Amino acid sequence: MSTISFDDFLRVDIRAGRVIRAEPFPEAKKPAIKLWIDFGPEIGEKKSSAQITTLYSPEALIGRQVMAVVNFPPRQIGPFRSEVLVLGASDDQGRISLLAPDHDVPLGARMH
Repeated sequence: MSTISFDDFLRVDIRAGRVIRAEPFPEAKKPAIKLWIDFGPEIGEKKSSAQITTLYSPEALIGRQVMAVVNFPPRQIGPFRSEVLVLGASDDQGRISLLAPDHDVPLGARMH
């Protein structure tokens, strides 16, 4: 494992957002869900593609808060432009569980 400085960590902008729309993404090479996430007035609505189909359905994601890196460059994934990286952790079977605040926080709240 490599180390980074605290200043390096601070450059990664991780914010809380709320999923406002979610759709299957059948065109993706690996099973994924397209997400539209509201990060509040400062950042606005951003899109993401997430490989989370094993534990989540699009319908179950609506209204859920998530944490995402908002300052990576956008990435083209097939016909979809992913603008943020939604964060999760994988279990021993490779299933991704989303990272989220335990309690509602304001949209756009930065991780400290």
